[in-house]
Amino acid sequence: MTPTSPHPLREPAPEARAHLTRIERVLDYIHANLDQPLSLEALARQSCWSRWQLQRVFLHETGQTVAHYVRELKLSMAAEALLSTRLRVLDVALDHGFGSEVSFSRAFKQQFGCSPLAYRKRGLRLGLRTPLVRAAVPRSASPNLVQVRIESLPAFTLLGVSGTIRGLFDASPDFQQTVPAIWRALRETGALDLSREWLGVVDVSGAGERLPYWAGVATTAPTPPGLSSLNVPAQEYAVLTHKGPIAQLGESLHWFILHWLPESAYRGLDGFELERYAPGFDGQQPDATMEYWLPVAPR
Repeated sequence: MTPTSPHPLREPAPEARAHLTRIERVLDYIHANLDQPLSLEALARQSCWSRWQLQRVFLHETGQTVAHYVRELKLSMAAEALLSTRLRVLDVALDHGFGSEVSFSRAFKQQFGCSPLAYRKRGLRLGLRTPLVRAAVPRSASPNLVQVRIESLPAFTLLGVSGTIRGLFDASPDFQQTVPAIWRALRETGALDLSREWLGVVDVSGAGERLPYWAGVATTAPTPPGLSSLNVPAQEYAVLTHKGPIAQLGESLHWFILHWLPESAYRGLDGFELERYAPGFDGQQPDATMEYWLPVAPR
């Protein structure tokens, strides 16, 4: 499940904390006024930077432009309203700061690939962005701004090998040793094409002391000798992108489950947690990137 246990959080350096406070002030203002037009002038006043400085600092700290971030959040909130209310599309558009249904529908299709009505008819939370929040993880030189997204995933069958682990919150976690051993066992079978996306699946539905862990790939092919299959049901997930050595994943999940989830609009569910890795993933690299998918439902 996770390759290291959490350590006590350490405070960022004062200069990093002061620098981030300015960005957080801008983010707080954006989050509180998403139903209003948000000009760069107004946002710059919240930050004490000029418009030019704000745009460049915001991009540096978040990886997004101000306009892109605001638009994605507005549209994500609008998509949630389409699924959870019976409001007309026009009313949803106006409630989320768009001047007309036409401009809203155009922007919505650019982000989600379909019209607002088609999204509502599909009835699935796909591609929803949540607000950027501070994630202070122990090994970071400074606090990070992290954005979790909400996705629905259809049912799939995983082919692979399984074992049991003691996970992140166990009194005696052993996943640092057991998870790599399970992946080694999968490779040694030689039965799967590992040029596809790799999937780790943690079954927390029983919530026992030892958790079933699967390493494999999603496929519709017949089960070859030496492997087993697992049916994973359709589910909504909160998705966290972890960047850095895999040995730090436990710290990221500690923040994700103990800090982000209780303050979000979602609640955790027992079920199947997913680890998603690109083919050839090397967890020793400092820029290694993977995703952790946590089953959730709206509160």
